[in-house]
Amino acid sequence: MEYINRIIAAKVMEAHQSFPVILITGPRQSGKTTLCRHLFPTYKFVNLELITMRNRANDDPEGFINWLGPCAIIDEAHNVPDILSVIQAKVDEDRSLRYILTGSSNFALMRNVSQSLAGRVAVFTLLPLSLEELGKEYTNRPTDQLEYTGFYPGVVACGQPADLFYESYLSTYIERDVRDLLKVKNLNKFEHFVRLCAGRVSSELNASALATEVGVSSVTIAEWLSILQASFIVFPLAPYYANIGKRLSKRPKLYFYDTGLMTHLLGITTYEQLETHPLRGAVFENLVTAEMMKTAYNAGQRPSLCFYRENSGKEVDLVQETASGINLFEVKSSMTYRKDFIANMTYLQDNLSNVNNCTLIYDGDTIAPDIFNFRDYFCH
Repeated sequence: MEYINRIIAAKVMEAHQSFPVILITGPRQSGKTTLCRHLFPTYKFVNLELITMRNRANDDPEGFINWLGPCAIIDEAHNVPDILSVIQAKVDEDRSLRYILTGSSNFALMRNVSQSLAGRVAVFTLLPLSLEELGKEYTNRPTDQLEYTGFYPGVVACGQPADLFYESYLSTYIERDVRDLLKVKNLNKFEHFVRLCAGRVSSELNASALATEVGVSSVTIAEWLSILQASFIVFPLAPYYANIGKRLSKRPKLYFYDTGLMTHLLGITTYEQLETHPLRGAVFENLVTAEMMKTAYNAGQRPSLCFYRENSGKEVDLVQETASGINLFEVKSSMTYRKDFIANMTYLQDNLSNVNNCTLIYDGDTIAPDIFNFRDYFCH
C-alpha cells in the first residue's frame, strides 16, 4: 500500500518543534497511526488498545512512561488516562521530551487533556482523506461513486470493499465505543437512531421528532447526538444569526464526516443507486460540507461554518465566518448551471454589509471565478 501524504503533516511537524506533546484525534480508521509512524519512524510505538499493554500502563503509569523513553507514540491514549498526569510531570521537568498521542474517543481524551496538559499540548484533528489529498487522478471518477465509496483509507488506499468496510466499522463502533466505553444500553434503538440521522442529513434537526420516532426521550437524543459528535461520526452546523429583522431558523443542521458511512446507513448498496435516490442532493451537500471541514482541520484551524435560513424558506447552504466578514456558499448537485442557483446568496449580499464573496460549488463545469466544479474547488 502506497502512503498518501496528509496535508495536516506540515502543521504537526511545525508544532512538534515547540510543543512537548502532540495530540491527534479523529475517527477510528482515519489514518492517525499511519501518519504518526510515518512522521516519527524512530519513536517508540505502543498501542493501548492491546490489553497486555493497557494493563501494564494501568498497573504502573510512571514506570510505563519511563520505559517508553524520551520520544514515544502512544496510540489510543484515552484508554489509560492516568498516564497524562505522568506525562505532564515529565515534560515540566524536561521540555526536550516528545510524546505523540492519538485517540478516537474525544469524550474522555479531551477532558483529561484539558485537565493535565493545558499549555503543553498541540491538538489536531485528522479526518478521512480529502479530495485534495487524493488528487484528480482518483477524484475524476463519477461523483456518485466517490460519495458511495467515501474517503476512509481502508477503502481508498487498501481497496477494501465499501459495503464490508462500513458494516464492520459500524459494528465495531457500536459494540466497542457505544456499549463498552459509553455505556449505551439499548443498542438496537441507538443503531436505529444513527440510521435516522443519515436520513436527515443536511436538513434541520428536530430532536423531538427523532425522540418520538426512536421511542426515547429528547434528553436521550441529545446524549446520543453528543456521542456521535465526540466519536467523529456527525457534526452539527449552527444557524447564522444576522440582524436584518427576519425570523431566522434556530435549529442546527446535521452532517456526517464521511459520505461512505452515511450512504451505507441509508441502505445504499451500489453507487448507481445514488443517481435516482431522493437524498442525492443532500448527499452531495454533505460531501462538500465535509470537505470544507477537512480543509480547516488540515490547516490546524477550528472550522467556522454555519448556515443561513429564514422561516420564509430563503436559505444559503454554508456561511463561513472570517475576521473580515462572511463568505457565502451555495451547493448544488446539478451538472447544469442555472442563474437561480445564486439568487439566495445575492439576496443575502444585498441585505448584509459584511459579505466578502459568494461562491457556487456544483457538479458541473467551472465557468467563472465564483462558480466551481467541486473537484476544481477542492483539488487545488
